[in-house]
Amino acid sequence: MSLTKTLDVSQTQRERLAFLELRAFFTGELRRGDIEARFGVKPAAASRDLSSYREIAPDNLDYDAPARCYRPSASFKPVFEFSTERVLAWLLQGFGDGLDLKLRQVAPCEGPGQLVKPDLEVLGVITRALVAKKAVRVNYLSLSSGSKRRELVPVALADNGLRWHVRAFDRERDRFGDFVLTRIAKAQEIDGEVQESEQIGADEQWARIVDLELVAHPGVEWPKAVEADYGMNEGVLRIKSRAALAGYVLRRWNIDSSPDHRLDPASHHLWLRNTQTLYGVESAALAPGASASTSKGAA
Repeated sequence: MSLTKTLDVSQTQRERLAFLELRAFFTGELRRGDIEARFGVKPAAASRDLSSYREIAPDNLDYDAPARCYRPSASFKPVFEFSTERVLAWLLQGFGDGLDLKLRQVAPCEGPGQLVKPDLEVLGVITRALVAKKAVRVNYLSLSSGSKRRELVPVALADNGLRWHVRAFDRERDRFGDFVLTRIAKAQEIDGEVQESEQIGADEQWARIVDLELVAHPGVEWPKAVEADYGMNEGVLRIKSRAALAGYVLRRWNIDSSPDHRLDPASHHLWLRNTQTLYGVESAALAPGASASTSKGAA
């Protein structure tokens, strides 16, 4: 039976304890000030939360005196049952941010859901390493080479609309790349320093911002309908994307990225008007209709 059913605490404190556990496990560090800042409570209240949690799960947290923070122990066992969707939403949007008060819906409303769900144990190793700027050793399942051990330095998480991947420096290939979270079978943090060339500041494709000018596909009979769909201003929707993610954006929305808008408008309602913006963008290979030479000159 879940320990959450036996917690004799108020709902408000339960939420704070859940945040405490979530932050400790997925970032690898927790300070009293984290609780104070998130919930606006006094230091004494935050200290009581820490004491309560340690009474409930005495073996879950170790105190790191030099760093003056708590860290998840080697025998850490979650008290709360976190769904993968909630954890990923927290990583993307913040824990409880947006005032999701769980009010009853006025009308039925459902989303498409997710078919792929990363393993939370693996995700925890990745996010702790990301926060601590550490490398990880993983068993990665590739479509081209099968299972292979790799040493990666995680620098960011990204959601491409269909699945999550980790942006990381691949030590074997000596370059940054994208790794699908669900293809990581095992992950273990590696001791040792990470070089500056392996950190996010050195990832040119992540740092580069690409301007995308989207318009109704010239082959669409009623372009005004498409303009209304996307709230276009003077017939153009301008968005910015990291170069590392631009191809995912264009593929997710099925945007014709060919210079001569040659793809079928029945399935591609949008066209990338400024296709030259993809020059040197490595992820452009994912964009529908993008020319093979688009990524020429990429790092």
